[in-house]
Amino acid sequence: MKRGRLPLTALRSFEAAGRLESITLAAEELFVSQAAVSRQIRGLEDQLGKALFERHHRAIKLTPAGRDLLDVLVACFDRMEGAVQAAALTPMTRALVRISVEPSFAAGRLLPALPQFNAQHPDIDVQVDSDPRLVSFRVNGPVLAVRYAPAARNWPKTQARLLYECEMAVVAAPSLLAEQGMPREPAELLDLPLVHEENRDLWKRWLAAAGLPDTGSERGPIFDDAALVLQSALRGQGVAIVDLTMAREDLLTGRIVRLFEPVLVHGAYFLVARDFQRLAPAARQLADWLSTAFAASP
Repeated sequence: MKRGRLPLTALRSFEAAGRLESITLAAEELFVSQAAVSRQIRGLEDQLGKALFERHHRAIKLTPAGRDLLDVLVACFDRMEGAVQAAALTPMTRALVRISVEPSFAAGRLLPALPQFNAQHPDIDVQVDSDPRLVSFRVNGPVLAVRYAPAARNWPKTQARLLYECEMAVVAAPSLLAEQGMPREPAELLDLPLVHEENRDLWKRWLAAAGLPDTGSERGPIFDDAALVLQSALRGQGVAIVDLTMAREDLLTGRIVRLFEPVLVHGAYFLVARDFQRLAPAARQLADWLSTAFAASP
């Protein structure tokens, strides 16, 4: 099919419906009626000679042919939208890079480090979305993400760079140790209040690595976020196992202190993008800075 004969309206209608998995939502996005979207998609299917959707009661599902076409169209429309926006920018327009970051990483590592990036790149603003959910890297959305994973993995249709492995160690606030007494050996940690992240498994692992029986870890509050665990430890509410990189500033200032070995490797943080080579210049500079800054973190 020649470029001049491409049914762009029908392709746009199909792309919206396929991406949103809804004729209704596609119509709302395109500011047309549901009937108009359905008519465009039917015409496109007739022109191609194959079905793009399986139609069910109040639901649609992409066929294999529809999925293949959608993958190409989403990327193409995103690139066109980005190109049009870039063409509309004046030379004096400041670049804005949007990044989605897990809340604990945003509070514990990115926020303290961002002034360094701002000093090196005063013409680039960073918009941080503190959200643990996966992102689709669409135009006007985040183009980079920082995600935690317990092991190396591939997120669908993305590229990932290792930022750093999480080295976990036992810490406590000086106020807690002054009140409860400094433990002389690892076994005495079980006489202190414990703080847990997500479940009690990390403390069980640490005790096993220290050669101690797990006879007292089934107690203490559980938080679903690493930043909350660190805050609890800083407030003297208990002994916690935290990411040393996340707690770096607090350790350097003495707000918390390390207690005993071992150090556990517990997952890693990854920098994720749809395609690092196709990032805009400002986003590429942020990605390169993140890779360098956090890879070098102790």
